Amino acid sequence: MTERTVLLLSGPNLNLLGEREPEVYGRTTLDELVLAARAVAEEHGCGLEHLQSNHEGVLVDAVHAARGQHAAIIVNAGALTHYGWSLHDALAAFDGVIVELHLSNPQRRESWRSTSVIAPVADGVIAGFGADGYPMAVRSALRLLERRS
Repeated sequence: MTERTVLLLSGPNLNLLGEREPEVYGRTTLDELVLAARAVAEEHGCGLEHLQSNHEGVLVDAVHAARGQHAAIIVNAGALTHYGWSLHDALAAFDGVIVELHLSNPQRRESWRSTSVIAPVADGVIAGFGADGYPMAVRSALRLLERRS
Protein backbone atom coordinates (compact mmCIF):
# COMPACT_ATOMS: atom_id res chain seq x y z
CA MET A 1 0.00 0.00 0.00
CA THR A 2 1.19 3.50 -0.76
CA GLU A 3 1.10 4.80 2.79
CA ARG A 4 0.82 8.46 1.96
CA THR A 5 -1.74 8.74 -0.81
CA VAL A 6 -5.37 9.72 -0.54
CA LEU A 7 -8.09 9.12 -3.11
CA LEU A 8 -10.70 11.88 -3.29
CA LEU A 9 -13.93 10.72 -4.91
CA SER A 10 -16.62 13.11 -6.13
CA GLY A 11 -20.03 11.81 -7.05
CA PRO A 12 -22.83 12.88 -9.37
CA ASN A 13 -23.35 16.53 -10.25
CA LEU A 14 -20.31 17.74 -8.32
CA ASN A 15 -18.77 18.68 -11.66
CA LEU A 16 -21.35 21.53 -11.61
CA LEU A 17 -20.09 23.07 -8.37
CA GLY A 18 -19.75 26.82 -8.59
CA GLU A 19 -22.78 26.97 -10.90
CA ARG A 20 -25.36 24.62 -9.34
CA GLU A 21 -27.31 26.01 -6.39
CA PRO A 22 -24.59 28.37 -5.17
CA GLU A 23 -26.81 29.34 -2.22
CA VAL A 24 -26.43 25.74 -0.98
CA TYR A 25 -23.03 24.65 -2.29
CA GLY A 26 -21.17 27.94 -2.68
CA ARG A 27 -19.40 29.39 -5.68
CA THR A 28 -16.19 27.41 -5.41
CA THR A 29 -15.65 25.02 -8.32
CA LEU A 30 -14.74 21.38 -7.92
CA ASP A 31 -11.32 22.08 -9.43
CA GLU A 32 -10.72 24.73 -6.77
CA LEU A 33 -11.81 22.36 -3.99
CA VAL A 34 -9.48 19.65 -5.29
CA LEU A 35 -6.57 22.12 -5.44
CA ALA A 36 -7.19 23.13 -1.81
CA ALA A 37 -7.32 19.48 -0.72
CA ARG A 38 -4.19 18.63 -2.70
CA ALA A 39 -2.30 21.58 -1.17
CA VAL A 40 -3.02 20.29 2.34
CA ALA A 41 -2.04 16.75 1.38
CA GLU A 42 1.24 17.97 -0.11
CA GLU A 43 1.98 20.07 3.01
CA HIS A 44 1.90 16.78 4.90
CA GLY A 45 4.03 14.87 2.38
CA CYS A 46 1.02 13.06 0.99
CA GLY A 47 -0.21 12.58 -2.55
CA LEU A 48 -3.83 13.09 -3.55
CA GLU A 49 -5.62 11.66 -6.57
CA HIS A 50 -9.08 12.80 -7.58
CA LEU A 51 -11.87 11.23 -9.59
CA GLN A 52 -15.31 12.67 -10.32
CA SER A 53 -18.02 10.62 -11.95
CA ASN A 54 -21.75 10.86 -12.45
CA HIS A 55 -21.88 7.05 -12.55
CA GLU A 56 -21.95 4.88 -9.45
CA GLY A 57 -20.16 1.97 -11.11
CA VAL A 58 -17.17 4.13 -12.00
CA LEU A 59 -16.86 5.15 -8.34
CA VAL A 60 -17.19 1.52 -7.22
CA ASP A 61 -14.43 0.52 -9.65
CA ALA A 62 -12.23 3.32 -8.26
CA VAL A 63 -12.73 2.08 -4.70
CA HIS A 64 -11.82 -1.46 -5.78
CA ALA A 65 -8.68 -0.16 -7.51
CA ALA A 66 -7.75 1.84 -4.39
CA ARG A 67 -7.36 -1.33 -2.32
CA GLY A 68 -3.65 -1.75 -1.65
CA GLN A 69 -2.89 1.51 -3.49
CA HIS A 70 -4.23 4.28 -1.25
CA ALA A 71 -4.13 4.72 2.50
CA ALA A 72 -7.37 6.69 2.66
CA ILE A 73 -10.46 7.58 0.68
CA ILE A 74 -12.36 10.82 1.07
CA VAL A 75 -15.74 10.56 -0.60
CA ASN A 76 -18.30 13.21 -1.40
CA ALA A 77 -20.81 10.87 -2.96
CA GLY A 78 -23.44 13.53 -3.65
CA ALA A 79 -26.91 12.00 -3.90
CA LEU A 80 -25.36 8.50 -3.89
CA THR A 81 -24.81 9.10 -0.19
CA HIS A 82 -28.46 8.28 0.37
CA TYR A 83 -28.98 5.22 -1.82
CA GLY A 84 -25.62 4.03 -3.24
CA TRP A 85 -25.49 0.61 -1.63
CA SER A 86 -22.96 -0.73 -4.14
CA LEU A 87 -20.66 2.17 -3.18
CA HIS A 88 -21.28 1.33 0.49
CA ASP A 89 -20.30 -2.30 -0.13
CA ALA A 90 -17.15 -1.33 -2.05
CA LEU A 91 -16.07 1.06 0.71
CA ALA A 92 -16.74 -1.63 3.34
CA ALA A 93 -14.13 -3.79 1.58
CA PHE A 94 -11.50 -1.02 1.70
CA ASP A 95 -9.08 -1.48 4.60
CA GLY A 96 -7.87 2.12 4.87
CA VAL A 97 -9.35 5.26 6.36
CA ILE A 98 -12.66 6.50 4.92
CA VAL A 99 -13.96 10.03 5.41
CA GLU A 100 -17.42 11.01 4.19
CA LEU A 101 -17.58 14.66 3.06
CA HIS A 102 -20.39 17.11 2.29
CA LEU A 103 -20.30 20.81 1.49
CA SER A 104 -23.73 21.39 3.01
CA ASN A 105 -25.18 19.86 6.16
CA PRO A 106 -27.56 17.11 4.99
CA GLN A 107 -29.31 17.14 8.38
CA ARG A 108 -30.55 20.68 7.70
CA ARG A 109 -31.97 19.86 4.30
CA GLU A 110 -34.73 17.66 2.90
CA SER A 111 -35.58 14.70 5.14
CA TRP A 112 -34.44 12.13 2.55
CA ARG A 113 -30.92 13.55 2.83
CA SER A 114 -30.63 12.73 6.52
CA THR A 115 -29.89 9.04 5.88
CA SER A 116 -26.41 8.13 4.70
CA VAL A 117 -25.54 4.65 3.47
CA ILE A 118 -21.88 5.73 3.46
CA ALA A 119 -21.65 6.79 7.13
CA PRO A 120 -21.80 3.23 8.54
CA VAL A 121 -18.55 2.35 6.75
CA ALA A 122 -16.83 5.72 7.25
CA ASP A 123 -14.38 6.52 10.02
CA GLY A 124 -15.74 10.06 10.17
CA VAL A 125 -18.06 12.55 8.50
CA ILE A 126 -17.39 16.20 7.71
CA ALA A 127 -20.47 18.19 6.71
CA GLY A 128 -21.69 21.74 6.54
CA PHE A 129 -18.38 23.61 6.37
CA GLY A 130 -18.57 24.48 2.68
CA ALA A 131 -15.24 24.73 0.88
CA ASP A 132 -13.39 24.54 4.21
CA GLY A 133 -14.52 20.94 4.49
CA TYR A 134 -12.11 19.70 1.83
CA PRO A 135 -8.91 20.69 3.66
CA MET A 136 -10.53 19.53 6.92
CA ALA A 137 -11.23 16.12 5.39
CA VAL A 138 -7.61 15.69 4.28
CA ARG A 139 -6.27 16.71 7.70
CA SER A 140 -8.75 14.39 9.41
CA ALA A 141 -7.89 11.43 7.19
CA LEU A 142 -4.18 11.94 7.82
CA ARG A 143 -4.70 12.17 11.58
CA LEU A 144 -6.70 8.95 11.52
CA LEU A 145 -3.90 7.27 9.55
CA GLU A 146 -1.36 8.45 12.14
CA ARG A 147 -3.44 6.91 14.92
CA ARG A 148 -3.51 3.59 13.11
CA SER A 149 0.25 3.40 12.67
